[in-house]
Amino acid sequence: MAAKWLTATAVSLTLAASTNVLAEEFELSGKVGMDARYFLEDSQYSGQFDNSQFSVFVEPEFYWSWNNGDDSLTFKPYYRLDNQDDERSHGDIREFSYIHAGDDWELRAGIRKEFWGVTEFQHLVDVINQSDSIEDVDGEDKLGQLMVNLSLVEDWGIVDLYLLPGFRERTFASEDGRLRGPVVINGDDAEYESSAGQQHLDFAVRWSHTLGNFDIGSYWFHGTNREPVFILSQGQSGEGGQTELTPYYQQMDQLGLDVQATIEDWLWKFESIYRHTETDNFWAAQAGFEYTYVGVMDTVADVGLLLEYGWDSRGEADLRSTGAAMQNDLFIGSRLAFNDVQSSEILFGMGADLEHNAVSFVMEATRRFGEDYKVNLDIRLYQSNDPFDALYSIKDDDHLQLTVERYF
Repeated sequence: MAAKWLTATAVSLTLAASTNVLAEEFELSGKVGMDARYFLEDSQYSGQFDNSQFSVFVEPEFYWSWNNGDDSLTFKPYYRLDNQDDERSHGDIREFSYIHAGDDWELRAGIRKEFWGVTEFQHLVDVINQSDSIEDVDGEDKLGQLMVNLSLVEDWGIVDLYLLPGFRERTFASEDGRLRGPVVINGDDAEYESSAGQQHLDFAVRWSHTLGNFDIGSYWFHGTNREPVFILSQGQSGEGGQTELTPYYQQMDQLGLDVQATIEDWLWKFESIYRHTETDNFWAAQAGFEYTYVGVMDTVADVGLLLEYGWDSRGEADLRSTGAAMQNDLFIGSRLAFNDVQSSEILFGMGADLEHNAVSFVMEATRRFGEDYKVNLDIRLYQSNDPFDALYSIKDDDHLQLTVERYF
């Protein structure tokens, strides 16, 4: 399946760029790196490793442009090799796309990543790309998505039309991996509501515009739900055909709205969705603000204070993930930007489930060293005493992660 998907992509890009193959500009950049995780507690489930995890990764980027920059081609492959979790050793094409820019329109074709959203702690409206959840549990890492995107620029806003062939299945930790639940998810035997399976043709239309201090976006998406529900089944692999979860991808229609207002030192943020599937019709929202103290204590540093609230009409999550992980949650945090030549920055935050005794803490610190190196330190802590809470399944997965990247 993957081979057919990549072949189709290569053919479409070759045809798109065939009108002018003489590159006027070529750039090679990217990064290589390694990260080390240390889990503060021994594993919670049988089969998992206990404390240390190491991996290396590479993400080069090849860029060609011609016709005075009106046409361009970008290729960005990615590969990670992990010493503990075989599923985390994986590769992907993050981007392999052709772009043509007209006077008031732009055509983009190929594998791309498209991000929507304004809130900090949860991105409800971000629906185009599938989460590469084996990379991290925060939902920030995404798989490349095959698409054709026509962007039309008008006085009353920008309209983006998307055709999305070739659905990407979510990645999951193996039986050996950490940051998973008590039952292993078998991502290789995924099932679909649509008889077309991974070949279902999804589409979306989005309007975005700036009105004074307000940045507004709204969209309609029709296609395969990026968030699977899970079917409890008896696996064919493992000792004695152990119990496992099989992802089931439904069809959905989703309406989304995101608004950000910039008023002096305040950023007001709001995201909301309405989703219809064969089993659920629900609303969800995330709203909050970020206030920035500029030049705190007569220095060049800025301190931002963040507060957000998340609500979901489905209520609590269950084993099948038919509920919401963040149905009544409050998030507070702070962002410290030193504004130095090393681009040093620290973000930390805490999320609290207002219906359960469950709290999560995250800290992300980053700093450049010299011209080419960047170091990130992440800390993630989880506390939950309620088996019905989503965090309970990873309550023993508190960890530190140190990442060193070299850019070229």
